[in-house]
Amino acid sequence: MEEKYLNKLTKKLKVVRQNLHAYPELSLNETKTSQKIVDFLEKNTDSTIKRLANTGVLASFTQDEANKRILIRADIDALPIQEINTFSHKSKISNVSHKCGHDGHTVILLGLANLLTKYPLEKVTVFLLWQPAEEIGKGAVSVLADRAFSKLQFDYVYALHNLPKHPKNQIVIKKGAFTPQVKSLIIKLKGKTAHAAEPEQGHNPATALSEIVAYCKRQTYNKPKSKNFFLITPVYMSMGNKSYGISAGEGELHLTIRSWSPFVFERKVDELLSFVKTTSGTHKLLYKIDWTQEFDANINDDKAVDHLIKALEKNNFDYKQIKTPFKWGEDFGLFTQRFKGAMFGIGSGENCPALHNPDYDFPDEITETGFSVFYQLLKEFNK
Repeated sequence: MEEKYLNKLTKKLKVVRQNLHAYPELSLNETKTSQKIVDFLEKNTDSTIKRLANTGVLASFTQDEANKRILIRADIDALPIQEINTFSHKSKISNVSHKCGHDGHTVILLGLANLLTKYPLEKVTVFLLWQPAEEIGKGAVSVLADRAFSKLQFDYVYALHNLPKHPKNQIVIKKGAFTPQVKSLIIKLKGKTAHAAEPEQGHNPATALSEIVAYCKRQTYNKPKSKNFFLITPVYMSMGNKSYGISAGEGELHLTIRSWSPFVFERKVDELLSFVKTTSGTHKLLYKIDWTQEFDANINDDKAVDHLIKALEKNNFDYKQIKTPFKWGEDFGLFTQRFKGAMFGIGSGENCPALHNPDYDFPDEITETGFSVFYQLLKEFNK
């Protein structure tokens, strides 16, 4: 590939990325982001463009001689976090910012789309997906349910995520579990209010809440290297109100639960729900369970990773194989459960702020590596 062309492309993508960063949009509201993606594709590629799942975009490069169908996915939504950076492209939207690098993931695929236009691959049909609502676990399921998408079949699916604290541009790969199954649980307890001087006349949920929290701590096995890794994190709790003459009559506890193994997850969650039921009964409380923000375990297919390794080694990319999965959730897991595929990481620098930190910013220096890895990977299927 021409160095002059790559330099011009990366400069163009930097402008697009910083514009996306300045005007972020939350999950399910990525309307302007989606339009910017379409605008770039129409002006800079010869792809066929479809909109799906409300704010999602699918670009396809169909070849008559193709015998492989590959999907590559990026996420596009931002987070409800107030940015504290002061550079010129800082978020202009109060309490919303790109703190997970989805603006960077978006332009990596835009770069790949441009590359596929300039250097087309004759024997592989490529689908590029810009997926909404990854942060809340609703994007993958909405895309897969979309009529325009549900009929499609793929030989392999791939995605990447940038990784702070890893050397810049280093590719991080792993066979098997890459990210865990993650679900958030809401427990609502309802009792009966009473005078604070006569709490025995009511049913206060305080003791039940404390017993459930203690149970969660006992059941947690925060050993990521173990196949029995199981982590329950209390994230929110409320009870009663600030009326000091009233013994509370209701309470609420939110938990985020994760495990590498779906089997371990289901077994331990069943035990937790049984404990909630028993404890609620002991304290004469009614209980209600709700689930939210569900992420399926992202299991990398061995052959999908092998194809990636071949591409990395043939082109002398710096890469590292890891043994322990990452503990954060990623809804790309829903894709790898339906199709053979893999997610990999790209280092965003040892000094890069952590994901979801208010001072994080995607490093534009890794964009070229991102789209180049994807292109070389696609060439492995172009045979």
